[in-house]
Amino acid sequence: MVIVDDHQLVSDGLGMLLDGEPDMEVCGYGRTVAEAIRLAHQTDPDLVVMDFHLPDGTGLDAAIAIRRVRPDMRFVFLTRDDSVTARVAAVEAGAGAFVHKSRAASDLIEAVRQVGNGASLISPSMIASLLSRNGQLGVKRDSLTAREREVLRLMAEGASSREIADRLGISYATVRSHIRSFDTKLGVHSKIEAVAAAREMNIIE
Repeated sequence: MVIVDDHQLVSDGLGMLLDGEPDMEVCGYGRTVAEAIRLAHQTDPDLVVMDFHLPDGTGLDAAIAIRRVRPDMRFVFLTRDDSVTARVAAVEAGAGAFVHKSRAASDLIEAVRQVGNGASLISPSMIASLLSRNGQLGVKRDSLTAREREVLRLMAEGASSREIADRLGISYATVRSHIRSFDTKLGVHSKIEAVAAAREMNIIE
């Protein structure tokens, strides 16, 4: 297998973990989408364990490019991004598993083993649920104005309503009006929930 992660410590740790399994062998390490594509061609692995967010793109970009020449390639995505958008992208990339970096080492080993043996840990019902949820998020995202998105980004930075008003050059009352609109548009009941919803929709990081 090939391991692709732009954090050296993480990459080395994954290598030690997975290479120590009797039925697994790491044949290359990469840090970018470009390196993932190159290694998939040069080392001919049967599986790629890859961070979803990379310096020059995403795991989806790499998977699409790799599958053009290796349609049978299997993927396990690792990420700290647990948003619906990221999970849908993993499904679109044909990932066999989507493992959050907070999970135990044994969970990753088992996921790699099962995907390596041809299984998929993303069930059809899970895919249907994700696609439905992603469609709902798209409707909510499209309902937000550019100004409302700016307010959300500043809220995420911890700015108060008065600070947001000063930075955007609008009145305090207007900021409060935008924040109240999130209750209806995003189905939330607090600033914290609004910021969480914006993160899930990839409006803010």
